[in-house]
Amino acid sequence: MDFLQNHIEALIFCSPVPIKIADIRACLSEMFNAEVPEEDIVSAIRRIDEKYQSDEYAFQLYRAAGGYQFLTKPAYQASISILLKQQSKKRLSTSAMETLSIIAYKQPISKPEIEAIRGVNCDYAIHKLLEKGLIEITGKSDSIGRPLLYGTSQKFMEYFGINDLSELPVPKDFSNEPNTIGEDADLKEPDAQT
Repeated sequence: MDFLQNHIEALIFCSPVPIKIADIRACLSEMFNAEVPEEDIVSAIRRIDEKYQSDEYAFQLYRAAGGYQFLTKPAYQASISILLKQQSKKRLSTSAMETLSIIAYKQPISKPEIEAIRGVNCDYAIHKLLEKGLIEITGKSDSIGRPLLYGTSQKFMEYFGINDLSELPVPKDFSNEPNTIGEDADLKEPDAQT
């Protein structure tokens, strides 16, 4: 078993960005408390590359940005696209949904205005909505401090299946059934039997 190759494979696997040979060498030298020759690292990377060329693996080693990283093979693009699409459609948290609703109906709107309506800090919700691409920065307010203004994005329209903001429901679209609990009703008393 090639321990050097396994360590290099683990480093490449766990790195969120392409890892360079110099970084691999620095990690290994610190771990083994000895200098690891670059030729040994290059040789191990070559063996890793050959190993993952096999059709039994769904990913392979790619050289990018002067380093190495594992990426899925192009043959699996369709299934990965479906997964990513499904993950992006996961339900929003209540706070994110409330924040998004306020932005959708009041846009363009600043964070302080959103917080005044919600009554709580909305940094995290706005960050998540920006990250998901459901809202975007539309400009800066003319008010004190010139806070950023937010509005919904094209992805918001796609996410909710609407073509225009005018398709958003308005209050009259919501049924407001009166609560009849405890109210008098037309109840007939049973006939007394004689």
